[in-house]
Amino acid sequence: MAATVRLSSKGQIVIPKDVRDSLHWGVGVELILVTTEHGVMLQTKPKQQRRLPANSLRGFLQHTGAPVSTETLCRPVEYTNDRF
Repeated sequence: MAATVRLSSKGQIVIPKDVRDSLHWGVGVELILVTTEHGVMLQTKPKQQRRLPANSLRGFLQHTGAPVSTETLCRPVEYTNDRF
């Protein structure tokens, strides 16, 4: 998709609605302006992923069945070749 835009006296451009819609750029989206040998390129700014401490995962997986003893959980698993 291509569109022609005009630079305003304040150095601003308007990205046409159909282009914004096709790229899913809504209000507040942050863009990076990259200069290239041919002009400029716009990219969406990648969202920074928050790092969570391991203890924040406590209770993440819920077990709804009967309680399982520690001994059962720690028992070695026997694998057989007929699984596949």
